[in-house]
Amino acid sequence: MCGFAGFVGEVDVPDGPEPLLQSMAQAIAHRGPDGRGTFSAPGIGLAHVRLSIVGLGDSHQPMASEDGDLVIAFNGEIFNYVELREDLIARGCRFRTGGDTEVLLQLYAHYGDDCLSRLNGDFAFAIWDRRRGRMLLARDRMGVRPLFYTEKRGVIYFGSEVKALLAVPGIEAELDPFALDQIFTLWAPIAPRTAFKNISELEPGTCLILENGSARTSSYWRLDYPDLADLRPDRDEGEAEEELRALLLDATRLRMRADVPVGSYLSGGLDSSLIAALAAPMAPDGLNTFSVTFESAEHDESAFQRQVAESLGTHHRSVACRPEDIANSFPEVIRFTERPVLRTAPAPLFQLAALVRQSGMKVVLTGEGADEVFAGYDIFREARVRRFCARQPGSRIRPHLFRKLYPYLPGLKQQSTDYLAAFFSANKDALDDPLFSHRPRFRSTAAAKIFYSDDLRSTLQGYDAAEDLASRLPPEFARWHPLHQAQYLEARFLLPGYILSSQGDRMAMAHGVEGRFPFLDHRLVEFANRLHPDAKLKGLSEKDILRRVAKNLLPETVVRRPKQPYRAPDSGSFFSPEPDYVANLLSPQAIAAGGVFAPGAVAKLSRKCRTTTVSGFRDNAAFVGILSTQLWLQSFASPQAIEPARPDHLHQPLTTM
Repeated sequence: MCGFAGFVGEVDVPDGPEPLLQSMAQAIAHRGPDGRGTFSAPGIGLAHVRLSIVGLGDSHQPMASEDGDLVIAFNGEIFNYVELREDLIARGCRFRTGGDTEVLLQLYAHYGDDCLSRLNGDFAFAIWDRRRGRMLLARDRMGVRPLFYTEKRGVIYFGSEVKALLAVPGIEAELDPFALDQIFTLWAPIAPRTAFKNISELEPGTCLILENGSARTSSYWRLDYPDLADLRPDRDEGEAEEELRALLLDATRLRMRADVPVGSYLSGGLDSSLIAALAAPMAPDGLNTFSVTFESAEHDESAFQRQVAESLGTHHRSVACRPEDIANSFPEVIRFTERPVLRTAPAPLFQLAALVRQSGMKVVLTGEGADEVFAGYDIFREARVRRFCARQPGSRIRPHLFRKLYPYLPGLKQQSTDYLAAFFSANKDALDDPLFSHRPRFRSTAAAKIFYSDDLRSTLQGYDAAEDLASRLPPEFARWHPLHQAQYLEARFLLPGYILSSQGDRMAMAHGVEGRFPFLDHRLVEFANRLHPDAKLKGLSEKDILRRVAKNLLPETVVRRPKQPYRAPDSGSFFSPEPDYVANLLSPQAIAAGGVFAPGAVAKLSRKCRTTTVSGFRDNAAFVGILSTQLWLQSFASPQAIEPARPDHLHQPLTTM
């Protein structure tokens, strides 16, 4: 796990490329505190910062092949590098190092771009092929590791974080208003768009090829599901359960590979607990587990965390996250997310990664991905109930099911069935909507746009982020089962766009900690995608097959525990007490200078949040979104940089093959 940056093209710098590469590396030094290196040749440059996990003494980067024709800068891990190495040795390869970097380099030498299909890992990398005059940039299938790029005066610059690109003279941070609107609708920009105007993100499962003065993207893997017409009940449940158990065990085994100790996050829910249960016997000195706790009962899961830790016999540590901790760390959190966010959830994970590093560790397993892959979120159950109600729109009984979905939202219990049906859009006309499963979420999130300034509204000119998303769905999407459609929307967009980035890679790597995700092993994802929907969502019971796998490994209370979404205190965190930066950034003068929001409307929202306990999603999301946008502007751009973009300046991705 590391970070890298570089360029392709003739850079016009007075002192040569070395100072530029050093500046780009310094901007992401937190990703690699264990070493640094650069490589340059006419028209290309690579910089690397290293977090040593595999091949501690002999895998320094950038790494060149023995003949010097290939050079690689690599971020992440190739978990099956041992098996790949053995295969390459059988084919006559010789190795100078013991890590996965040289394996990847030699794999490319043998198979070219086809090497990507052989990798089991979380990665982003750049390989310079001198003979072909060609740079290959690639990103892992599920989008665990980041990679950004931009063009300036005919030169393509790239890096693991946008901060590396902003270290290049002439590349300035400007807020992309359309990306902001996507965040205020979908929670994240739609890749390749980023919060930064004219800076792109390489999409998951995609490579970018820079050759002969041209740039093109090519997809090498994508999420896929069986056609609805081809769905059949799964074979014997026991066989599917055994196959899943074997896949999950092997995915965990591969992710325990490291030359340093590997720990595990433990939230107290099913997913992270199951990963810890599988990993514990593989840790020779006992498994170290790490948790975050909260003061508020609605967010805290410490009782379940302790129960699992005691059951597994792990060496457990936890960090208490108080509201003031969220407020105090939030400016740093936004500097690392590099985008505005609508929830404070990244902040406790920022603290948790700090605890891991302070404990002398730098690798942790997590349970992320299970909800997307095995249909664990409430949104999947909600969509099933909405479809059930929409088939009989006049029913007075069916809408009562909405109350069962959200027992932790007492306000719903008081609403009429007519209100519930209308609120959740349980009507027949909506059934053909490709975004049916997510419309209530998008509509609820977009309600925060009432705080937009007139200038921003004028710039957007009726732009609809949800419709933009719908236009990007693959043709086969319409042939999938409704649950698979909903899973695709989560796994393809929200997972890499928010969960794995703002809550995952950026928070962990801010402290030089690598997160590993067994549930996102592509073999396991492909297996789960082939399962009949009932194996995942059985009635309204989520992750059914996963619970069956876990039943003999974890306490029954954890196996049968309903899903509790990971959340953190939102607007209330910033007023007990209120840090100076909050009042400064939300002042009418600062809001007006930013030009994104309406000062009067923001002032009313701020007063409301200061004087009352805000429980509604819209106001909480709006407050956090506004504050994080102001922090983003403070960290990355001057107010003058928010120049309204015209519709013809919409982001145009590179040609896709």
